[in-house]
Amino acid sequence: MHGTKTMIRATLAAVAAAATLCAHAQEPAADPNAAARAFFERALDERIQLEPALATSLGLRIGYDRWGDATEKGDAERLAMAERHLRELRAIDPAELDDATRLSWQVFELAEERRIARHRWRNHNYRFDKNGAHVGLPAFLINSHRVETEADAIAYLRRLEGLRTLMEQQLERATAAAKAGILPPKFVFAYVVEDAGNIIRGRPFDDGPADSPLLADFRAKVGALTIDEAQRESLLARAERALLTSVRPAWDAVIAWARETEKQATGEDGVWKLPDGAAYYDYLLENFTTTKLTADEIHQTGLREVARIHEAMRGVMKQVGFEGDLAAFFEFMRTDPQFYYADTDDGRAAWLADANRYIAGMRAKLPQLFVTLPRTEVVVKAVEPFREKSAGKAFYQRPSLDGTRPGVFYGNLSNMKEMPSYELEALVYHEAIPGHHMQIAIATEEESLPRFRRLGGYSAYSEGWGLYSERLGKELGFYSDPYSEFGRLALELHRAVRLVVDTGLHARRWTRAQTIAYHVDNSPTGEDAAIRATERYILNPGQATSYMIGMLRIVKLRERAAAALGERFDIREFHDLVLRTGAVPLTVLESEVQRWVAGRRG
Repeated sequence: MHGTKTMIRATLAAVAAAATLCAHAQEPAADPNAAARAFFERALDERIQLEPALATSLGLRIGYDRWGDATEKGDAERLAMAERHLRELRAIDPAELDDATRLSWQVFELAEERRIARHRWRNHNYRFDKNGAHVGLPAFLINSHRVETEADAIAYLRRLEGLRTLMEQQLERATAAAKAGILPPKFVFAYVVEDAGNIIRGRPFDDGPADSPLLADFRAKVGALTIDEAQRESLLARAERALLTSVRPAWDAVIAWARETEKQATGEDGVWKLPDGAAYYDYLLENFTTTKLTADEIHQTGLREVARIHEAMRGVMKQVGFEGDLAAFFEFMRTDPQFYYADTDDGRAAWLADANRYIAGMRAKLPQLFVTLPRTEVVVKAVEPFREKSAGKAFYQRPSLDGTRPGVFYGNLSNMKEMPSYELEALVYHEAIPGHHMQIAIATEEESLPRFRRLGGYSAYSEGWGLYSERLGKELGFYSDPYSEFGRLALELHRAVRLVVDTGLHARRWTRAQTIAYHVDNSPTGEDAAIRATERYILNPGQATSYMIGMLRIVKLRERAAAALGERFDIREFHDLVLRTGAVPLTVLESEVQRWVAGRRG
């Protein structure tokens, strides 16, 4: 009997096991595409947890009251995470993925490899220069930290209270770098002292008539909240305490560091002066252009492009009946009052109004060249006074991921002599639409892409697209005024000059004076603007080469696709492919265009 029961139990167990195996056999295998997409999202979430400022810039309230860790330990954590993510990615077989997910796999791999390569050079950047933490952190709070609830205001206050620790970390890294021979050239320190001083000028730091920039920002944001007056006054009092006990000592320490470190600085400008400077510059060129082009190849490309654009400018000279050579025409464009807004509040308002007018005109014609249009708006703003002396001529700030914060096109209107009217049209098309705003907003809104691709950035792609967009204005019939066409060529020439001078500074050991002279001799750029541009290239080596290299590659890809497809080539579909792919290395973009062409040819 016992044996019979045992046999029955064994039989039942075998039947149950067989049923389980059969059920498992009928279950579909796990979808590798879904697994890969889940990994991409988790990896980005983990990165955001380590970088709260990144979350805020994306419009996310993750770690909203914190700053990231700027110490060596923090860098090591981020490196370890990138290495782990790369291992986890490579455990996924790309051969099992569909085309779209395989492309994301490839882009993710390249992005993590970049982060890992960057770690070697983590101390080669200048932490305090014209765009260092002393101006970047206040600008971040003012432009990115939204205050829509009392909790948001308290998070802002905690960030103010945390600035002293964060700045101490930055100063410790800058001091260690200086001891290793990595410190910016001598001209930088006057900017640091002045810009840091601007942050701690005004109430509550002194008895002046106006609030300091951060107090003015916090007061305005809290003033818009629906809270009782006692709560508002309590928040403002806490802000004043944080400014006096956290911000004041931190920014005083930056000023003291700058004055002391300036004594060690020299007038040598190129990164060749740094430890392993040549290898560092090679890394920067590859990182920014996403190509294998050498410094010499980029330099020669620049010389060719300068010559080409000069010839096109001579055509404009003939069109307007100018008598004289190109140098004389440059001087005319630099000095004739008809090309400049008044250096007054009315002149600045006119510049902003014209920028908005150009945006509206372009928006009406976009459907002629594009299928997908951005839903998120773009606004035009003047750079804030506290950072206008060290900020660039014009730049763009991306919208939030959820679209509630618009994209912003900033113009630096501190010196209207550097913002000629003939350049404004092309500048708008580059920074706003169809340039940076369109490219970044469309990628951000492309929900079929993993978030890391919607938010990713590659300078050669983004800046190449911006410069390419300046050309698109001509295809749509804009630049009807020949002087405006000259302005388009002037901006394109500016990017060609960058190829020459950036490589000249950092690979050929050009001096600051040589670089400024090349600008003035070969473009309509005035000396003051040439100085500002040169200082930018000194402090951000390699980045300036990405514009022209990226634009030339996009133009070449378009020409190849048009030649291969003939009448089947559709410029709207080509642009849709480029924009909806999101920011990718140029090598990846080339592969995608080739795949698109092959699909159209059948």
